[in-house]
Amino acid sequence: MQSIHSSIKTSIIKKGRGKILFGNDFRHYGSGEAIRLTLFRLCKENLIVRLSAGIYLYPKQSEHFGTIYPSIETIARSIARKERSRLIPTGSYALNALGLSTQVPMRIVFLTDGAARTIKVGKKASIKFKKTVAKNLSFKGEISLLVVSALKEIGKDGVSEEQLQKIKEALQHETAENIIHDAKLAPEWISKILLKLIQ
Repeated sequence: MQSIHSSIKTSIIKKGRGKILFGNDFRHYGSGEAIRLTLFRLCKENLIVRLSAGIYLYPKQSEHFGTIYPSIETIARSIARKERSRLIPTGSYALNALGLSTQVPMRIVFLTDGAARTIKVGKKASIKFKKTVAKNLSFKGEISLLVVSALKEIGKDGVSEEQLQKIKEALQHETAENIIHDAKLAPEWISKILLKLIQ
């Protein structure tokens, strides 16, 4: 029989580079302690990278750039799928996703009904998961949700006509039903903007 170490290592390699891994993915190989120790050793061997407690990456490698990490969104959504939790993007991430800012955020915050934690991505970037109330997770539209988050970041008195035009263009890819539903969940001033833009 293969050892737990070699079995888990073989399993990781078969998954292919770029995959997010979770400690409990390997629970059928042995005890929790044995798996944690094996994953710790595989990190020491530089096969995988520990992102947070129980969460690892089997990274792609580049001759010129070294370890290549998936996008922050890919990592966040992989964790949410595993935990069966929901995510709400906030602030600078929403601005960038809608084209309202060209600055790529290095520290992203997601509201969630999953576990609160911070995930380090490389040397500079991070993802913070913050617990939130159920109402904030009731949005139906992916784009209208981004718009609400972006407008909260900009502020009531900071929205420009150019930004409103970009938001209007983005909302064309969202259903009117979702926008109307999500407008009811947004602050009053944002609700008025959403409804006006779809008239």
